[in-house]
Amino acid sequence: MSYRLLDGVRVIEGSAFIAAPLAGMTLAQLGADVIRFDPIGGGIDYGRLPLAPSGRSLYWTGLNKGKRSLAVDIRRPEGREIVRALVTAPGPGGGVLLTNLSPSWLRHASLTGARPDLVSMIIEGNPDGSTAVDYTVNCASGIPDITGGGSAAAPVNHVLPAWDLACAMTAALSMVTALARRRDTGAGAEMRLALSDVAFSTVSHLGHTAEAELLGTERPSLGNDLYGAFGRDFATKDGRRVMVAAISLRQWSSLVAACGITDAIAALETAMELDFTNEEQRFEARDVIGGLVRRWCARRSLNEVRAAFDAAGVCWGPYQSFTQLVRDDARFSAANPVFQRIETEGVGAHLAAGFAVRMAGEARGAVAPAPMLGADTDQILAGLLGMGDAEIGRLHDAGIVAGS
Repeated sequence: MSYRLLDGVRVIEGSAFIAAPLAGMTLAQLGADVIRFDPIGGGIDYGRLPLAPSGRSLYWTGLNKGKRSLAVDIRRPEGREIVRALVTAPGPGGGVLLTNLSPSWLRHASLTGARPDLVSMIIEGNPDGSTAVDYTVNCASGIPDITGGGSAAAPVNHVLPAWDLACAMTAALSMVTALARRRDTGAGAEMRLALSDVAFSTVSHLGHTAEAELLGTERPSLGNDLYGAFGRDFATKDGRRVMVAAISLRQWSSLVAACGITDAIAALETAMELDFTNEEQRFEARDVIGGLVRRWCARRSLNEVRAAFDAAGVCWGPYQSFTQLVRDDARFSAANPVFQRIETEGVGAHLAAGFAVRMAGEARGAVAPAPMLGADTDQILAGLLGMGDAEIGRLHDAGIVAGS
């Protein structure tokens, strides 16, 4: 975990892929006891690429840090009853369910008889309950048509599962809010969150849908240019590339000063009858402005660009691969308290992220690795359900539960 702000909260999680596991890990990194239940042998994403040399999924271990693991056969009634008993187990911090599996036997109404104050979060693809994943939602969001050189005829998918990430954070925030209300009023909460609702509400918040509805226009694809301001990528003399953003007036002034193009910019403003202190007019003149910055960058190495941009306070960043990020960027290192070197069984030693928020005055605990499948089965059954060794042994023998 990273912090202990949710100490005493116990979340039962049944999940796959990204949104639900990431929501659960976020709660775990805030101090909640998150118990993940999986089929014996692992669920549909337990072996998803990329894999460590041992064959263990780096994807799964990355999204399940700090949780406890219960391996149980939920195809059998006795296995399902174990999960239901865990969800409804007594205690002020229990009675919390997070899942994107949404089987009928875990419906909110079927559990509230034993736990009236249940807080449940069901993540689904579409609001009608039909299936969807980030890739099938993103294509409908309008974003691929304006990404890179995208168009309706040749859409460009980005590989970042942005809607999964936003869905995870929305789910975690909603669960914490519901728990705060339950603490004050004793009331539970039944919550459903559709991935498509997250995506479509986001493009609404950003003005994309209002632009289409009210202005009757389609947003063009601009390659790597920013929309509505000046910003694009440039090549350096040594074959690297940088991204520059000059949205605010301060960012614009810093870029002009760093590149030494004050006089050239003034001449352009006069010739084009534009005022580049206005971001809309900088956007209109982006190609001619870009030519000045491109020539300046092309005469300098990345390190020279870095020195000049940093000295002037330019808003910029280098393009880099994951390998370059790990090797070269001080922001991703053990010097940053968000990241710690951990040992994950079956994976080895590696840098791993804790909770990204840095809280003044709050002690940050160690980042806990993902568990082996079923590593905590016996401890969970004994500690939360009060089962003795004989009963736990019987469940193992019957193949209803398993350990690591």
